[in-house]
Amino acid sequence: MAPTHSKVVSVDTEAFSGIPEEMRNAPPREIRQFIREDRFAGNTAGLSLGYLQGNLAILPAEYAMDFQRYCQRNPKPCPLVGVSDTGEPTLPTLGSDIDIRTDIPSYNVYRDGELSEQVTNIKNLWQDDFVTFIIGCSYTFEHALMEEGVSLRHIDENKTVSMYNTNIETTPAGPFSGGTVVSMRPLSVEKTIRAIEITSRFPQAHGTPVHFGDAEEIGIADINKPDWGDAPDIRDGEVPVFWACGVTPQAAVRNAKPSICITHAPGSMLITDIPGMDAGRGPLRNAIHR
Repeated sequence: MAPTHSKVVSVDTEAFSGIPEEMRNAPPREIRQFIREDRFAGNTAGLSLGYLQGNLAILPAEYAMDFQRYCQRNPKPCPLVGVSDTGEPTLPTLGSDIDIRTDIPSYNVYRDGELSEQVTNIKNLWQDDFVTFIIGCSYTFEHALMEEGVSLRHIDENKTVSMYNTNIETTPAGPFSGGTVVSMRPLSVEKTIRAIEITSRFPQAHGTPVHFGDAEEIGIADINKPDWGDAPDIRDGEVPVFWACGVTPQAAVRNAKPSICITHAPGSMLITDIPGMDAGRGPLRNAIHR
């Protein structure tokens, strides 16, 4: 069934009161309900710490097999943690009450490979042939980093992590191809070594960094001008550390040019019921604790 187009919404996060401080560590189900009620449209970093967060890509079924192959061939930027049944907006392996049409703070809608609108729910856009893909997010391992004394400035300052296009090419599959997108966190050399050790336990959340040091080596001309997120604050004695990022499929979508594709707005993730440390033990099982 072809959808009726929803009203174009330019999401202004200043119009939302945000997540109250006392709710930031609420269980994922409560945070999702808050989002579902259109009470929050912002960045999910630091929310429900300790639970797996995921990037989103929704495509018509005719593209699903090629996109799944694309993810399988590029597990570093695109670690698949969940796939829906065709036309089904629920994801029971990730959360018993998830409705992907409402449970992400902000969605990007692409038509023919071009970003056409940003909305806070996609009920009016839903199609019977949609397949939902959830890709692990580096927000998942941030709790483990902080518990080990690796502070993260974007969380401390309530900002969206800096993200960049790079010259690190992915392996194509069907119409999907393009460069790897990375997220960057500035760390001291000592903390960088510790972060590599910690994130190696999280292959379902991008694992270890793909690069650290000179940003120009991976095609980033100006590290102070990210393609997504907030500008970084890199201080004396720190080096930029780059992890593969689940925004990578949005670059691939621009090349594939499907009639419609819906993704998360960068920084606005699905918060699942999977404890984050389960993502740190390799392939996910049904780890929902009821």
